[in-house]
Amino acid sequence: MLVNDKAYQTVWMEGSSVMMVNQNLLPFEFSIHECKTHWDTCMAITDMTIRGAGAIGAAAGFAMAQAFMKAAESDNETLIFEAKNDIEATRPTARNLFYAVNRVFEAGRISAVNARTEAQRIALRDTEDTLSIGKFGNELIRKNFRILTHCNAGWLAFVDHGTALSPIYEAFREGKNIFVYVGETRPRGQGARLTAWELHNEGVEHIIVSDNAVASLMAQKKIDMVIVGADRIAINGDVANKIGTLDRAILAQYYGIPFYVAAPTSTFDADCASGKDIRIEERSMEEVLYQDGIDSNGNRIRVLVCSPGSMALNPSFDVTPAKLITGIITEKGIIAANKKDINSLLNEH
Repeated sequence: MLVNDKAYQTVWMEGSSVMMVNQNLLPFEFSIHECKTHWDTCMAITDMTIRGAGAIGAAAGFAMAQAFMKAAESDNETLIFEAKNDIEATRPTARNLFYAVNRVFEAGRISAVNARTEAQRIALRDTEDTLSIGKFGNELIRKNFRILTHCNAGWLAFVDHGTALSPIYEAFREGKNIFVYVGETRPRGQGARLTAWELHNEGVEHIIVSDNAVASLMAQKKIDMVIVGADRIAINGDVANKIGTLDRAILAQYYGIPFYVAAPTSTFDADCASGKDIRIEERSMEEVLYQDGIDSNGNRIRVLVCSPGSMALNPSFDVTPAKLITGIITEKGIIAANKKDINSLLNEH
């Protein structure tokens, strides 16, 4: 993606450091964050300096490579196993994270150089896959379509291009005159802060809508299709994604609106029979109780927006049953959300 006429990926490696766009500062400030050790990278994943399925996966792969490089320097093999556990504990729902860590861990058994090469390969594959997702997904988008998104599944959520936003970018470049409704995505506002920032940066016409406005928009026939991303897909087609995705799917089915999930093969979990087996991450209640922003002078501030003394529940994801999903857009094409098609996709992969 171009930012101020310079091309950036969301995350990459320079020497032994992992570099990433600091998503916690967006949309008010564009800054690159450096992680010098695997532990720094773990912290960046945990505090959501980097977020989104593919970006987390790439960062986790780089973190595993960092651990191998450090272990080779200090001749401390124990460090590798400790690092693997630390990385996998950062975001338990994200399938791409485990996919990348295990790939790099196996590659690192040969050498630290091999671990780094594999991490780079995963990041490159992420870029190629999401570009393909954009091309396949674009086939579903007709001229003048009005599309609803949820959370951020764009460039920032992957190494480049994104999943749910990749077809939107392709359609925009073809001149299909699309319009995007950006669901704000409480509590952290990934839609209002990140997706809206991306679309504005690309020049795609859009508007931010509160999460509880979606049903009304659908009832007024203002939405033609929904595209969301995924953090883990079970073998039966159930999809774990940002909290609120299930709401969108239920509403879309009620109003007869196509509901698509966009995700690369690395997001599918062959060992997960159904959504019931997906561990849902619980995050701090402070994400619900407080909001971050800037004041009139441009200073960053944090504000309590809920009743003082009250507590909050903050599940980070929900699971959408396969029967609510029109189709899954992958780098290999569009498949049905069922065990047969998913097994076929994974066997081909």
